[in-house]
Amino acid sequence: MNEFLWVVVPYVCLTVFVVGHIWRYRYDKFGWTTRSSQLYEDRLLRWGSPLFHFGILAVFLGHVMGLGIPKSWTEAVGISEGVYHFLAVSIGAIAGFGTVVGLAILIYRRRTVGPVFSATTRMDKVMYLFLATVILLGLVNTVVANIVGHYDYREGVSVWFRGIFRFDLHPELMAEAPLTFQLHGLVAILLFALWPFTRLVHVFSAPIGYLTRPYIVYRSRDERIASHSPRCGWDTPDK
Repeated sequence: MNEFLWVVVPYVCLTVFVVGHIWRYRYDKFGWTTRSSQLYEDRLLRWGSPLFHFGILAVFLGHVMGLGIPKSWTEAVGISEGVYHFLAVSIGAIAGFGTVVGLAILIYRRRTVGPVFSATTRMDKVMYLFLATVILLGLVNTVVANIVGHYDYREGVSVWFRGIFRFDLHPELMAEAPLTFQLHGLVAILLFALWPFTRLVHVFSAPIGYLTRPYIVYRSRDERIASHSPRCGWDTPDK
């Protein structure tokens, strides 16, 4: 069972993640969108969206450091274990709390605003369920690993995670991890499999082109910019 949960399932989900995005981009380009509902309501969105997006970005960067960077590397640059855990608890708790509050506002908005709720698909509901579960379990793990318990995930979960990409998995490390860490990892992996078929695909559609595209003036409000007096739209041009 350990090999199935922590070897087979990760690779199956990552395969679905990659192939699913290729398929979605090739056959559903017009559906590759956030399905924005800002036109329906923007008061709650103005608070919930920044809290969630900036919070989840900080959480992602924290995971990159905690899972992707070995403990020996941080110690080599002078970051002691005590300093690391202090940063993990303080910054991680703030980022996690902001993400939870933002997600709660977005879910409340989607449930209580009629037009937004009508535009909510079944996959949206499944996505929100998985997101909420992953985030809440992550907060629980922050408390368990750094405050209440003494489990060092950098010697267990992190080693297993990095092994996925080196094809050197150690399922016994996840089998020895606390239950909340196992659930967090499993739900996160399943979320990756779900990702290509939800609005989460917009993560890979950053509008980088906007930074280099030429500036076009469609209509100027300042009449002084023009070199001649404006004329009515129905006037014939001068010959």
